Amino acid sequence: MAFPTSGQRRALAARPAVVLLGTALLGSAALAGCADPGASAAGNPGGGAQTTAARNGVVYNTSPDQQRIRAEKDPALAAKVPALIGKDGKLTVATTAGSIPLSFHATDDKTPIGSELDIAQLVADKLGLELDVQVTSWENWPLKTQSGDFEAVFSNVGVNKDRVKLFDFASYRAAYMGFEAKKSATYDIKGADDISGLKISVGSGTNQEKILLAWNKELEAKGKAPATLQYYSSDADTILALSSGRTDLNIAPYPSTVYRENTRDDLKVVGKVNAGWPSETLVAATTLRGNGLAPVITGALNEVIQDGSYGKVLERWGLSEEALPESKTITEENLAATQATPSATPSGRAS
Repeated sequence: MAFPTSGQRRALAARPAVVLLGTALLGSAALAGCADPGASAAGNPGGGAQTTAARNGVVYNTSPDQQRIRAEKDPALAAKVPALIGKDGKLTVATTAGSIPLSFHATDDKTPIGSELDIAQLVADKLGLELDVQVTSWENWPLKTQSGDFEAVFSNVGVNKDRVKLFDFASYRAAYMGFEAKKSATYDIKGADDISGLKISVGSGTNQEKILLAWNKELEAKGKAPATLQYYSSDADTILALSSGRTDLNIAPYPSTVYRENTRDDLKVVGKVNAGWPSETLVAATTLRGNGLAPVITGALNEVIQDGSYGKVLERWGLSEEALPESKTITEENLAATQATPSATPSGRAS
């Protein structure tokens, strides 16, 4: 995804949404996914604390010492790792470290942690490889994965028709977006009609932006006022705008909105939509198309699903409701068969 630099994002923020539509659909921008680009963990309500106790009963460990859940090597799977990838004994994984509790920096402001890295660790363990985590910006992971600098991406990347042209996927979590608002708000966001006339912050070039742009088209076709989309260069700026009333809503990865609802006193989740709207999609490990790694990662994920370590990781980060019963390899050839009409209302919980 050809995502703008921080300076460009600030300039783009002042432009009408119609101008950004072209940006979101051209070049690598079409690869934009479910992540929260440009976000930082600076807004962590725990500050320098090592843990954050949330109202949902989860105690989030935000320290560099993660004591991750580990898995045992499967020699049969390890033997299937493509030679060019396994020759250095490492699985080089990219992550953007920009969205609590998925992938973010620990309290030392340098160690990448979160559910995405925990799942990547389980996969690396199963394949008998050392996990080599590389933090990158959202705009860089597609090109660097194509060049071979990154062997897999674990950063809340959702599968879509643009990405499967360049990448193969191994699914590992449900993909939802959450709408969040101030605690006093009375919004119940289920579709286009519910956002008419509202100011909504969204990441440029993301799946959530595509959803809002499509909903705005629906509103305009009905003669209703579209939502005004607002763009910020960091998660901290986005949440400050929401909490101060400069925006009415923020749409972001659902796990992040739930985290804030349970660790802050001023925000709540007011709606939910599948990231692949109007179809369903999934979050998946992303690999270079045709290099043979995705099916091996799928095998590793299915083993940790079966042995329970996958479930423990999701429980650790308060993400159990987004668990999948099975990982699948998704490619351009089978994408249509893996997509379906959403089986739950947008504001419902994930099954």
